Amino acid sequence: MPTIGGRRLVARIETWPVAGSFVIARGAKTQVDVVVVEISEAGHRGRGEATAIYYHGESAESVLAQAETMADAIAGGIGREDLLRAMPRGAARNAIDAALWDIDAKRTSRPAWSLAGLAEPMPVQSAFTISLGEPERMEADARAAASVYPLLKLKLAGEGDIDRVAAVRRGAPEARLIVDANEGWTGRDVVAEAAALLPYGVELIEQPVRVGEDHLLDGLRSPIPLCADESCQDRADLARCVGRYQAINIKLDKAGGLTEALALAVEARSLGLELMVGCMLSTSLGIAPAILAAQQARWVDIDGPLLLAADRDDPVRFDRGVAYPARPSLWG
Repeated sequence: MPTIGGRRLVARIETWPVAGSFVIARGAKTQVDVVVVEISEAGHRGRGEATAIYYHGESAESVLAQAETMADAIAGGIGREDLLRAMPRGAARNAIDAALWDIDAKRTSRPAWSLAGLAEPMPVQSAFTISLGEPERMEADARAAASVYPLLKLKLAGEGDIDRVAAVRRGAPEARLIVDANEGWTGRDVVAEAAALLPYGVELIEQPVRVGEDHLLDGLRSPIPLCADESCQDRADLARCVGRYQAINIKLDKAGGLTEALALAVEARSLGLELMVGCMLSTSLGIAPAILAAQQARWVDIDGPLLLAADRDDPVRFDRGVAYPARPSLWG
């Protein structure tokens, strides 16, 4: 890539196999393609990883191409705040933003949390995802997972969801449960569906209706908090969430990086919204900065590396679903 200043950007696509398959209402995945950005300067190297937001029409190839267009800007010394104005939200900006945090942490010998003006991060309890399937399969998966993970997130689809949640509760009677409707409750009685989940101890319902149809939630009083996922990407989306959702799910790939994610968290909390921090399928390189964003979150779902058949040589450490911050900087 061209270099006109002190920093050099290179990017590539890597393919990582999923452990078994990862199934949601939109389909199954047996592997994930991630885009890795590296920024080097004076013997230091910063790395960032991003996963394409498929429901935005992104692909690994389009994310790679978009990241590579920023090579001259990186060489010219563009910083994280200017990057917010120079690039649209999305996975490409996330990968570059993460690499900038990483190289600045290494260059200054200061942890990324310190550069961000945050307190030293603490371990966070992450959910473990139970893929969408027939109730019997989800029950068996939940039974196996609950021996290790105290918080489970269930992928739902609409028809038959109550049976799925009931089956999971049979398999994991002591686990905490959150569910992701993946827009599958559009056209259904959201309040009635939520009320039917109350006996199973469900704490949160993600994205019950399709993006753009959030007005269907106007005036509803769900007995379980509703969380905007696809309906909330960055700060520009907060206005349509207030009064309809009680929480938002922050994902670095959606928001376009940790810089925007931290600002989004502050503004969302000021508006009375609870926080969830989630992830796409990814390795530990993509998860490490999310731990910083997750420090103030009520719910955390950053199990991307746990769903892969293998992880990086320098993984985020998980113990019973608890993710421990990487040290001394975000990526070692």
